[in-house]
Amino acid sequence: MKITLTNVAQDKINEKIADQTGLLKLKYETEGCGCVVSGVPTLWLVDEKDEGEDVVIETNQMPILVEKSKMVFLDENLTIDFSETSNTFMLKTPGQILNGRMGFINKTN
Repeated sequence: MKITLTNVAQDKINEKIADQTGLLKLKYETEGCGCVVSGVPTLWLVDEKDEGEDVVIETNQMPILVEKSKMVFLDENLTIDFSETSNTFMLKTPGQILNGRMGFINKTN
């Protein structure tokens, strides 16, 4: 899996993280979606890697955690971008937008 962050997405992530410590995670959120196939990708800031579940993906900017069991629902080449118009993150592939209004949730303590 390859994840690329655009410069504007990296800038917005840095703004949101500010002086906090933590790891960025691309979470495939399934709670409230009915079934695992209907998940929604979301960015989380977490305290630590979930050993045995999270995989570290090196990107062009910073490492991102991805749940190993949910990688099957994501494409091989992903881009995390930021839309100034909607003021939200976007998860894209070369052929489609997986989430045009991807949230950022701080899960750190």
